[in-house]
Amino acid sequence: MVSSDRDSALNTPELTDKMRSEWDERARENARHYIATGQLNWNDEEYFESGRENVRREILTDMGNICQGKDPKQMTVLEIGCGSGRITRALSEVFGQVYAVDISGEMIRQARESLHDRPNAHVFQNNGSDLSILGDIRVDFAFSYIVFQHIPSRQVISSYVRDVHRLLRPGGLFKFQVQGGSSMDAPPGDTWLGAPFSDADAVTMAEECGFEPRHRIGAETQYFWLWFFRQTWWERARGILRKQGWQGIPAIFR
Repeated sequence: MVSSDRDSALNTPELTDKMRSEWDERARENARHYIATGQLNWNDEEYFESGRENVRREILTDMGNICQGKDPKQMTVLEIGCGSGRITRALSEVFGQVYAVDISGEMIRQARESLHDRPNAHVFQNNGSDLSILGDIRVDFAFSYIVFQHIPSRQVISSYVRDVHRLLRPGGLFKFQVQGGSSMDAPPGDTWLGAPFSDADAVTMAEECGFEPRHRIGAETQYFWLWFFRQTWWERARGILRKQGWQGIPAIFR
């Protein structure tokens, strides 16, 4: 993947330390506002209802792609960038088990308080660049919203995508949103305005990480939505053969 100039400003450990520190500070100041900037002071009812609205809009309207015939109550799902549990709580009302991570220890502390009555919601502080904290769990669906748009490194975002591939069952969907278009006016290492992706960048990232970028909506906007499906081994092999120009693809790969 072609890296933006901003990727080279900080190495990954320096960047993740900076992200962790600044998101801890935001969480202590006003976590709910920094997660959902539409209001400065959210009460519990409004805040968690806003998470349900996001799930209604982005999940419940897309259950064919997400569940693929499975009972949602039998599914294990992953959320990257859970913050204080706004969307996590809504996901726990739809799916059987929810695993969620966030780089900020303060956000995770607040999420655990918010989700104390949801035994099927499990939250963890991760290292800010991968999902190693989750070990080798297997998930049926992965989701992330208004998270990657704050990460100023495509390399870090690609690291997350690769680790989702590791945990996601073959054929499963990773649905997520990145910053589309250009945000190059942000200073290097800025942890609010993330690295931008063009449509070509998104396709390259998908293919490098073993995904099929089946749907993409909102390129050139802040809300560039990506549907990355984890390819089975034969789908990936077939794609490689076709890219290499093989005319007589063996029947097993057709």
